[in-house]
Amino acid sequence: MASQRKKRRPMAEINVVPYIDVMLVLLVIFMITAPLLNLGVEVDLPKADAEPLESQQGDEPLVVTVLENGDLYLNAGGDLDGTSSGLIDPDSLVATVSAIVRRNPDVQVLVGGDQAVGYGQVYNAMVLLQKAGVTKVGLMSDPLEAGLGE
Repeated sequence: MASQRKKRRPMAEINVVPYIDVMLVLLVIFMITAPLLNLGVEVDLPKADAEPLESQQGDEPLVVTVLENGDLYLNAGGDLDGTSSGLIDPDSLVATVSAIVRRNPDVQVLVGGDQAVGYGQVYNAMVLLQKAGVTKVGLMSDPLEAGLGE
């Protein structure tokens, strides 16, 4: 009868199986949604044999993209104002860029235009940046493929 009266000791183990299940479900969700997050605008940049610019302070540069239809997109990177890439009208572009330039006068500003964009549209984007107080603007291009520039 003494053996029947033995007290059962509570288990001091944590069941981690539910935690592993939740972790695997979250992993699958993030793997599916990560490629869907497109943070830029797809443009066909012109090809040029130019050296890449080095970032001055490690900050993300401001990128103004001009599409063939004349739409402007501003990508302020993750560190500046939390602004992501998005369609922007010219007045908002001037206001947003001038606020960023006032806070960080050394920010790099790049203009990227599709190959089919006319010179006038890229020039107008640069005029808007000048109105916003930007003194130096870089133009973006894709590197030449091997053998094309020679």
